[in-house]
Formats: sequence, C-alpha cells, structure tokens
Amino acid sequence: MEKQKINLKDLVKEKYGEIANQSKIQNQSSCCGATGCCSDVDYTIFSENYEQLQGYNPDADLGLGCGLPTEFAGINSGDSVLDLGSGAGNDCFVACKLVGDTGFVYGLDFTDEMIAKANINKQKLGLTNLQFVKGDIEDMPFENNKFDVIISNCVLNLVPDKQKAFAEMHRVLKTGGHFCVSDVVIKGVLPERLQQDAEMYAGCVSGAIEMDEYLDIILKQGFQNITLHKQKVIDIPNDILGKYMNKEEINDFNIGKVGIFSITVSATK
Repeated sequence: MEKQKINLKDLVKEKYGEIANQSKIQNQSSCCGATGCCSDVDYTIFSENYEQLQGYNPDADLGLGCGLPTEFAGINSGDSVLDLGSGAGNDCFVACKLVGDTGFVYGLDFTDEMIAKANINKQKLGLTNLQFVKGDIEDMPFENNKFDVIISNCVLNLVPDKQKAFAEMHRVLKTGGHFCVSDVVIKGVLPERLQQDAEMYAGCVSGAIEMDEYLDIILKQGFQNITLHKQKVIDIPNDILGKYMNKEEINDFNIGKVGIFSITVSATK
C-alpha cells in the first residue's frame, strides 16, 4: 500500500509537471500539448469560469479546477489563507484580493514546475501578501493553528491518503477556522479499467472516492458544520467513456446509476 501511494504521488507530480508548461488550450487537447498526443484527456472538463472574480489572472488559469472554492470560503480582510495544491496560483490570486494588505495567502504545491510558474505570475502582479511553498498535503510544513481558512480546488481527490490530508488540515487550522474545497467525487462504482488508468487518474477521475465516504472522512477528522454548497454532475462524452466502459456501463453512467460529480464543501474546526 505504501509503495502504491508513492507511485501515485510520483505519477501526479510527473503529469502536473508537464501540465505546468502548457496553456489552458493545450490542456484541452492532450496531456502533452503541441509536442505530441499521449492521451485524449481534457483536463479542463471540470473547470468553471473565473473571469468575473477580482484578482483573476488568465496566466494562472490552466483549467485544472472543478469549482470556485473562494465563492463559499468566507474569506475576510486580514485572514491567513492556505491554498492546497495551488498550481500556477489561480485561487491564490483571488484570495489575495479578498484578504487585502493586512492578510496573507500561502500556496502549497509539491511540483517544482508549478511552484516556478506560480512565482513568475506572482512577480508579474507584484504581490507582497503571498508565498508559494513546496510541500506535501499529507505532511504540511506549517505549525499548528496557523490559518483562518483553507481552500483547495480539484486536488484532494489526487491525494492517496485523504484521512491524513484532512487530519493535517485540521491541525494547521486555527480553532474556529474553516476550510472550503471543491473536489471530484463519485457515485456508485466506476469500472476497474477507469479506476486504474494512469491518464484518467491524473485527469481527476479515478482518484475520486464515493461522496459519502468523502464526507465521512471529514467528520472523522473532527470537523463540524459540514456544508455541501454545490454539487454538479460532470458530463463526460460517450467517446471518452467508451475507452473505459462497455455499452451497458455507459448506459448506467448516463442514467445516473454511476456518476462523477464536482462538489464544493466546507467545514469548521
């Protein structure tokens, strides 16, 4: 199991390292962009429109999210905010606008290429209330009780040990602090071929777990006031599903027996 977790982390690090060097448009065509097609995964299939949000920076939008966690995060001026899996900095830049000059935002990511891209974007914007930190969500390089708010966007589903991730979130939040995350969950049982396929894993599908299990992990780590703000069915074209499912399985998927959803959920320490 431990070896499998390490392999999954290595896979995600490798794939998102490649994605960091691509544009949002390239991510819509393949995981290799213009240099060659290694899959037909559309990494932007879950993403939502950020353009109406203050602080939005198109250079940081790689289309990798599955919601707008800042929409329900209740971030206030002066808050200390942590973004888990901050990527090129998309949600961090929105959060910076919300916390203002008296607040501070940290972005945590374990991919060197993403950290580098995020820092380039930060320098272009001249932000002084933001720091990008390299680290693992399962073992965060932060002291206890540091943050008022934690946000994350389509990242925790890629973390092998979700219990450890939420336990770490609980540890670094201040008492009375809260998190708001957008993530991918499933209903029913996805076919094993879909679960195991590496490309789809890095594309945010087969790293997902059952919604009830996801919410139960949050509860077991000591969080309270769990609120499901938003739930959206992910529509995946039949030609993509056909690579992983037979006709009967595709039919079950389309009529809702099995499904993939993006959710936005918050809870309080």
